[in-house]
Amino acid sequence: MPLRQSTNQQSGNNIVSAPFIASGQSISGVMRHVIYALCPAAVVAFYCFGWGILTNLVIACAGALLWESLMLYLRNRPITSYVTDNSALVTAILLGLALPPMAPWWLLLTGTFFAIAVAKQLYGGLGYNALNPAMAGYAVLLISFPREMSAWLAPLALPVADLGFFETVAWVIFNDLPNDVTFDTFTSATPLDYLRTEISRGVSFSEVRVSPVVGAIAGKGVEWINLAVLLGGLWLCYKKLISWHIPVTVLAGLGVLSGAFHFYAPERFADPGFHLFSGATMLCAFFIATDPVTAPVTPLGKIIYGFLIGFLTYIIRTWGGYPDAVAFAVLLMNFTAPLLDQYTQPRIYGAGQRKGGARNG
Repeated sequence: MPLRQSTNQQSGNNIVSAPFIASGQSISGVMRHVIYALCPAAVVAFYCFGWGILTNLVIACAGALLWESLMLYLRNRPITSYVTDNSALVTAILLGLALPPMAPWWLLLTGTFFAIAVAKQLYGGLGYNALNPAMAGYAVLLISFPREMSAWLAPLALPVADLGFFETVAWVIFNDLPNDVTFDTFTSATPLDYLRTEISRGVSFSEVRVSPVVGAIAGKGVEWINLAVLLGGLWLCYKKLISWHIPVTVLAGLGVLSGAFHFYAPERFADPGFHLFSGATMLCAFFIATDPVTAPVTPLGKIIYGFLIGFLTYIIRTWGGYPDAVAFAVLLMNFTAPLLDQYTQPRIYGAGQRKGGARNG
């Protein structure tokens, strides 16, 4: 997403932190548009998974603002001007949508702490962070708390009981449910996890497709959330807040590799549609991989970066230890962004000409 630094991150006329791209909008304005673009996905997720999505977003946003304010205070930075740039809220919303619905409050606060305090502020704040904050927080939670991170709610379209608002809050805050109800009643494996487990047991992909957890294209409920994310991402492209390079190549890298393996062994490997509309694929392509601070800025660098994220996502999903590999794929490629920028610089106009200036005629 092309940004220009707001006045609180400039020194005179010299920009002091990345991204070094001119734009007609402030950081807070761009981040506000990103939040607007995420609203359809949040609404669809709420419709599919219930109140747990709302508690995720509220606690994540509160935690992100808390840690941002605390770190700015400890670093002796102006709190109001930095907090109001909306970057912490974008990180919180991405993390809240990526985590399992009805995640306990301490999980959300821990994730936002690592995302904001460690991955962002300890590096110097917005523009200085080497890793995508939301994915850094997500990866820490996934490695540290695998049980809580695998407790996904079954979509409301499945025949399971639906928790109301107060029951949801009681579980998230107090780890408490009515006596005749257990949390396992509401949980199910994610579509990617289910696919992985069944394929390892020798079940064919055709049989997986007819499972109740699978919808028309991918996981029931999840496919609609990915579609809503896609619409929001296309709106960002239309508003020219992100370029096409990274989203298209992320989806191409994942789609081409999954398509090749599905063509080779259609009963062992899922089709491209299943991968493109499962997990956090669309969220990665349009909202995470396009982070202007941690992604390359050259056109060729963006293309390589995006394609390799899609490529790594498929490899880790299929043969790695985690069903949805978006966080690890993005974090691994974050380390390559400076190198890609260095070796994919566009040719300077006039470079390679003879000494003595431009040629005549």
